[in-house]
Amino acid sequence: MRRALIAMLVLGFAPQALAADIEAGKATATAVCAACHGANGVSVKAEWPNLAGQKAKYLVKQLEAFKAGQRKNALMNAIAPQLSDADIENVAAYFSSLPGASGSAVSNALANMLNTHVTFPKNYRSTFKPYTTINLAKKKQVRVYFANKVALAAAAEGKPLPLGSMILVEAYKAKLDDAKKPIKGSDGSFVKDKLAFYTAMANEAGWGKDIPEILRNGDWNYAVINSEGTLKKRSQADCFACHKPLKSDSYVFTMDTLKAFASAQ
Repeated sequence: MRRALIAMLVLGFAPQALAADIEAGKATATAVCAACHGANGVSVKAEWPNLAGQKAKYLVKQLEAFKAGQRKNALMNAIAPQLSDADIENVAAYFSSLPGASGSAVSNALANMLNTHVTFPKNYRSTFKPYTTINLAKKKQVRVYFANKVALAAAAEGKPLPLGSMILVEAYKAKLDDAKKPIKGSDGSFVKDKLAFYTAMANEAGWGKDIPEILRNGDWNYAVINSEGTLKKRSQADCFACHKPLKSDSYVFTMDTLKAFASAQ
């Protein structure tokens, strides 16, 4: 075997790389990638690209760039580092093997991404506490963050948020001046206009069991809720991906602020 390899190199031939495993790629794509890009490579949202029929080498290059942090995307920078080199080759080969789709084609979201256990806490104003307010200049929004008693108690002791924790966010449109720019109040926060929607994250035992490990955030689930308190039907995939790197902070972006607020009470 060694002599054959030496002979190939002397004659100018390079040994062939192992062929990608399309079936293994399909398994990974169906369990993970399908949450955003569809099991058949046709994405579930217009803002996410279709991957069906893309050249394998192109897909490999992009996934490697996401994995190395050379290409920036909050979702893919969280997912790609969890893929091995073989995973990347296999997934790329699988999507490349599929027939391309029209630009307007959309897949249905996966059931396990649509099915959230989160419910709207109608009495949150009396049972939760607001712990921070954040301006979102690009979206012209101001968001108020609330935590329930379970989350506050753990945060006050500097502990990870346990089962039964819930974070609720009120998202308001900001009042605008004549130049269509958000108006700031005396506290530096944008002045609230109309309540647009809520977002929520909560955890209970077993809530994460149907989520693939590469996306799973422990037992947390997510939801977007309209201003009337009714849950919107939407995929949690982007929530899982964005929060995935925050395991050490109980998957909460505002964990440091929550701890500071809770400990001061």
